Amino acid sequence: MPSLQTLLMFATASLALAVIPGPTMLLALSNGMGGGLRRAAWGMAGANLGSVIVISVVAVGLGALLASSAWLFEAVRAVGVLYLLWLAVQLWRSPPQDVRAALAQVPGQQMQGRAAFVRSLLVALSNPKSLLFFAAFLPQFVDPAQAMVPQYALLGALFVAIDALVMVAYALAGRQAVRWLSGDGLRWLHRGCAVGMGLLALLLASVRRQAA
Repeated sequence: MPSLQTLLMFATASLALAVIPGPTMLLALSNGMGGGLRRAAWGMAGANLGSVIVISVVAVGLGALLASSAWLFEAVRAVGVLYLLWLAVQLWRSPPQDVRAALAQVPGQQMQGRAAFVRSLLVALSNPKSLLFFAAFLPQFVDPAQAMVPQYALLGALFVAIDALVMVAYALAGRQAVRWLSGDGLRWLHRGCAVGMGLLALLLASVRRQAA
């Protein structure tokens, strides 16, 4: 199983990624503002189920493929480090999103219960960036010398738990979160996460070189 140090690095990276307002986070915020935590909970359940499905696809597909080839596993990890660095650059350079305008286009406030669940599930499953991200991100924390499926299961459960906690925070914060995520606040959030992600990628690359 992953070491405590690996889990702490993974948890830190997952938290940094979760707080960046994406489609499912905007849905959680919209549902929380429009119908309170009960409605938001349906949407969060759908988003979390979508993450579980995507992570399972990555675990089953990559786990079986990479377990048979050590060099391919290392190649995927190298590409993953470069991808994380690219994400860090994109986060640093991206202009702050107009959260209020984005929320105005989210239909979550008009949705009830199961409709919010289905909407969030479909958003989570229909985003190709999620599959690409998990395929590049998760292998960085997996030890190829150990059974991969239990490791993917643990990392996936930890990511979903952190993601759910952040969505609850967004849903509870409501309009306060919208004000905080406007203008300079969101710009500094992006840049802080970019620095953290870049440092993480460099650390993972360094650890791998020392272990090689």
